[in-house]
Amino acid sequence: MTVTASPRLPKPRSVTPPEGAGGVMLAVLVLALMLGGAVLAGWLLSGLTARLVPGAPPYMILVYLVATLLLLMPVTARLVPWITNWYYLFPALVFLSAFTVLPIVLTVNYAFTNYSAVNSGNPDSGVRTAASLSADRRVVTLAETPEASSLSDYLRCKSATCTGDTIVLFDEEASVPVRAAVANVSGRQVTLAAPVAGTLAVANATRINRYGHVGLANFREIFAKASRALWPVFLWTVIFAFSTVVINALAGLVLGILLYNKRLKGRNVYRTLLFLPWAIPAVISVQMWVALLNQQFGIVNKSLGLLGIAAVPWLNDPLWAKVSVLLVNLWLGFPYMMTATISALATINEDLYEAASIDGASRWQQIQNITLPLLRTSFTPILLSGFAFNFNNFGIIYLLTKGGPAQEGREATAQSTDILLSWGFNTAFASSGGQNFALASAIALIIFFLTLAISLVNFRAAGVFEEARK
Repeated sequence: MTVTASPRLPKPRSVTPPEGAGGVMLAVLVLALMLGGAVLAGWLLSGLTARLVPGAPPYMILVYLVATLLLLMPVTARLVPWITNWYYLFPALVFLSAFTVLPIVLTVNYAFTNYSAVNSGNPDSGVRTAASLSADRRVVTLAETPEASSLSDYLRCKSATCTGDTIVLFDEEASVPVRAAVANVSGRQVTLAAPVAGTLAVANATRINRYGHVGLANFREIFAKASRALWPVFLWTVIFAFSTVVINALAGLVLGILLYNKRLKGRNVYRTLLFLPWAIPAVISVQMWVALLNQQFGIVNKSLGLLGIAAVPWLNDPLWAKVSVLLVNLWLGFPYMMTATISALATINEDLYEAASIDGASRWQQIQNITLPLLRTSFTPILLSGFAFNFNNFGIIYLLTKGGPAQEGREATAQSTDILLSWGFNTAFASSGGQNFALASAIALIIFFLTLAISLVNFRAAGVFEEARK
């Protein structure tokens, strides 16, 4: 009797998802690869579509991306059956990539370029010149070459022949710019790689303000001017964050202890009134303080004048402006610290105070030996998070002083009350900074590493690493 061996069946793939942190990371990796593949396919297909159909809308990349994802999801589910249990993470991964990962990648990339309002990759309208097109629609003749001695200099070509570079063509209304590839140049004539579409009546031409990678040039510029921007701004940022945390914590601690006293009549009314500065939006509160601290018409100086005190330049003097920032930030921040203190006091056992009273301890001794030591654990993370928040507290600086007043010997973008974040903002978006997005990105990277270093020191001081090891 002959026994035939049955064919070996393939081992079924597991539908049980991996467990633990390793399983989560593996699932995220599979989803990330699927998303990355869809983005790559969308980018390639949209580029191909733009070449074949120049009038195709830009949102086609999203159409291709979604279509590719719809194809990849069932294919991935067949190859890795357990991944369907993790598809709920996909929306979070998409939003994380779009609003966190992509901005970080772009910021790092721009930090090593010369990207700015001048070098933006867009047509340069400032040097637009009249142009005419030949009968075969392949040769563009320029009337002049503004700000340049030759056509290659005008177009800022990578080579003398300008082969592969780009020229921008406009019609009479200059409504829609058309980018055309250059084959070569001669005199004031530009030979195009392909004929211009018959629907375009060329009347003007200009160049592309292209940007490129410049290595560490932005960082060298920052450290070359460190004494006029980086170091004074960094020092004030640390002083501002540290002083704000200390002052607000002391004020909140004192008020919290006073208002927690159950024998205090009307304490709920006092709590409500003192909570109002935190309830009112900071934009409104800060604008109110700008009016109150006005040197000539503000009610603060008017009140000081009644007492025979000269008007104080609250927002017009570098030193007083710093004091004003701390005072206004105290107004905005002490209710939070007060509320945190009251909440933390509610967790302390009342029997401790009764036992201390029986032993003859005074109210101050109870605060010193019971309240403060027990509040330390609750307040440590609050103080550390408060320092991290105020280190990048752009709102109070921008709304109250806009970084000013001006201070002699400082960069126009880094004035007396500017912190690191407002310095970067001024560099990127203010006219004084020339909208230098690349330099602002370099500043953002420096802020990131400084914040990371400070956070590591804070975590070490708070014992976070020791807790994690346990």
